[in-house]
This record gives sequence, structure tokens and C-alpha cells, in this order.
Amino acid sequence: MSTPYSFAHGAYARDVRATFDHLEAGEESGSSVSVAGRVMLLRTQGRVAFATMRDSTGEVQLFAQSAASEDFEGFTHLHLGDWVGVTGEVVRTRRGELSVKVGSWTRLAEARRNFGDKWAGIADYDVRYRHREADLWANERTRTSLALRSAVLRALRERCWAGGFMEVETPMLNPIATGAAARPFVTHHNALDSEFYLRIAPELWLKRLVVGGFERVFELGRVFRNEGVSPRHNPEFTSLELYSAYWDYEDMMAFTEELVAGVVRDVLGTTTLTYQGRALSMAPPWPRRPMAELASEAVGEAVSVHTPRERLAALLEERGVVAPPAWGPGRCLAELFECAAESALWEPVFVTDHPVEVSPLARRHRGDAELTERFESYVAGWELSNGFSELNDPVEQRVRFEQQAALGAAGDDEAMSVDENYLAALEWGLPPTAGLGVGVDRLAMIVADESNIREVIAFPTLKPWRDEVGGSEGAGGA
Repeated sequence: MSTPYSFAHGAYARDVRATFDHLEAGEESGSSVSVAGRVMLLRTQGRVAFATMRDSTGEVQLFAQSAASEDFEGFTHLHLGDWVGVTGEVVRTRRGELSVKVGSWTRLAEARRNFGDKWAGIADYDVRYRHREADLWANERTRTSLALRSAVLRALRERCWAGGFMEVETPMLNPIATGAAARPFVTHHNALDSEFYLRIAPELWLKRLVVGGFERVFELGRVFRNEGVSPRHNPEFTSLELYSAYWDYEDMMAFTEELVAGVVRDVLGTTTLTYQGRALSMAPPWPRRPMAELASEAVGEAVSVHTPRERLAALLEERGVVAPPAWGPGRCLAELFECAAESALWEPVFVTDHPVEVSPLARRHRGDAELTERFESYVAGWELSNGFSELNDPVEQRVRFEQQAALGAAGDDEAMSVDENYLAALEWGLPPTAGLGVGVDRLAMIVADESNIREVIAFPTLKPWRDEVGGSEGAGGA
């Protein structure tokens, strides 16, 4: 069946409701509109038919009469899910339902697959995530969560622009795996006959731009980490990374709490919300708590980066974590914090002063050379952001890179490599600088009150499968 190439779409359901809400039961407006969307419900009562049509803004009823509507018989045989374009007068039926009285109509596309049990929603896991296009129509919450994510992205950009940051783009294909400690995805560039890596983080590229004279830069985009899938992890995800010359980590913490709280307020109208049934306030200021202090409270004794490694390893073993020989006291302390204290951090908090051993790009703490001026913000029991005063000494940065390379040679597939181009950039001079990375998907989860990261990603990474109607499909990944 041939369908039109276009339709003169003049109004949305939301517009119709806003403009003609004043109509009384049985009243006609005398105004004609052209609307388009999907047929979600259809019922026929003799010589009249009623359909619920949904577009991207909401729903409106279509009211067809055998004596007044073109091809009334064809209208009554529409399939649930068909796209239609309708032109007609806006009226309110005798039962009080605001409606478009069908004059002319055309089927714009036919739905040849159903969307579940009478459009009440889709519960099947594979259909929901592999065919998000169906899930979006059947489940209103999916549409709402993805719309909130879009609002978060917009608010992040606007607040960064307002803060004087310039948006930039950096390479996603990198000749070495660098920018953060994580296992990379590897690909082959045929023309250059070389291995490349999907970026783990844009950090080193962005700091090279600061070296080049752009004092405040940010990038909002995809990063890739070849890791497992969980309710809080997707192998490709969206991050906001930004850098400001002349700031330290205290300046960046102040900016971070205002940025995140401001975005939540921009999108929801408040910084006080309920997340997964529990009250949560995003309002600044957020407490600053050293990692060693939180770990000490969690294990019931004083621990720090200066605690003998053997004691830290024993505390880890009590909690089911075996510390490999390559882990020094800094790594042991960080792991102890993660397994003993992290999940209890509900209200926003900055966890500060991380060990040098787990912070290869951060500047040493001015009060303790075994620590760095680094912070991570935690909300609802998981990490939301990471930032620090940037290490800008090329000599020390080389030492840190070489330590990472040694870990990689010993079997740590998340260790960083020596990035000679970045070291050369530091030799040209990086001014005092602070950086920040925000997990956008996790921020969207909080705003949308979702417990699974897949609910705020339009097409999450799934294991490939073979669809029952034929054809291999699905995004690659773990």
C-alpha cells in the first residue's frame, strides 16, 4: 500500500489541549487542525469510531463519523500502532472528551508488529532494550527518562558555557590507551596499518588544549571502557570533562557542587528529590571527607596511606578481597574504602585526598606527599564525578607513567601507558590547572529516579542475538 511522502502537520496534541481546553461538553470550536501520530486505541460504535492518537507531546482523541469522515470504513480498520495524519475540527464530545473530529485522514505508515499486550506496556527484557523504538511507545516512563536525560545534557552545556568554558572535540581513536586507568577497546586502522584504541577519557587531549592557551575547555561525549555490564556500568557511556587553568581541586569542588545542583534544579525545579524511595538533597555545600577518614570509620580503626601494607591487606581479606603483591598501601587503602565505606555514602559528599598510587595524573597533596589533591563525589552510594589538581611537572609525570607501564607489564590490563606526546606538551608548560569528569548517565539516573543505567541510555550495549523474525542484530559488547 502506497503511503504519502509528507504530511502538512500543523499542530501537536499538547497544542490542541492548551488552545481548546475551554470548550464545554458538546461544543464545537469552528477551528480546523492537522495532527499526526500513532493510533494507540481504537473502538467502533456503529456509525462512529473513536481512536486515541499519540504524538511526541501527548495524546488526543480522534472522533470519526460515517456521515462526515472520509473513508470511515477504512478508518475503523486501522491497526493499533499505525501512523495517521488527520485534518478536522476541534470539538468536545458530549461526554466531555476533547477531540479532533475526523474530516480527512491518511495512513502515513503501517505497524506490522504489535507492541505488547494491548499497548499496556512491554515487560520482556529483550524487546524493551533491543527494540527501544517499541518500548518508547508502549512505556511512558521510558520516554520520560530519556527526555530527562536530554534536559540534563542541555543544562550541563548551558552551565559550562555560562561559566566561560569553551566546548571542544578531541579524538575518539587514539594510538595508545591513555587518559584513565581502564581496559580499552582495540581496533585496527587499515589505511595506517596500526592498532588504535577507542578513547578511555579525553583528559590528556583537553589538557594539551590548556597548554595551547584555551584556559577553560569542556567536552561532552562518549568514552569507552572494555569492562562488564551492570546496573551502573555500560561499556560506552557519556562523560563531561572540563579543565580550568589557575584553579586547584578546592576551586573545582566548589564549581562541581554548583554545577550538579544547578543542573538538577534546572531540570526538576528543585534540589530536593526522592531517589528510589529515599530522600536526597543535592543542595550545596557538600561535605569534604578524606578517604582515610571514611575508611577508618567503616573498619573501626584508624587507617591511612601510612598504615603498614600487611595490616591493610588483612583488613581487605576480612572483607573477601585478596590484595595482589603489586598493590602497595595506597592501592590497598583505596580498595578498603571502596569495599567498606562507599555504598553507605547516600547524600552528596566529596571524598578527598586519594593516594598517589591510584592517582597517576593528580598533583601531590601540599600537606602529605603520599596523597594527591584529588576528589571523587559520591551520591546514592556510587561515584558521580572525579577531579583533581592536575600534575603539571613533566619529570614526575614520566615517573608516574613508567610506574603504570610496569604494572601493565606485570599483568594489570587497566594500567596506563607512557604518552610521549603528552609529556612533550607538559614540557611546553601547563599552568596550575584543575580538571573534572562527571558521569552523565549516572546523573541522569538520579534525575529520572532510575536504578539501572540502561533506562537512561537509548540503546544500551547488549550481547548480540538472532531475532526471531530473521537477521542478526544487537550492539556488540560484553
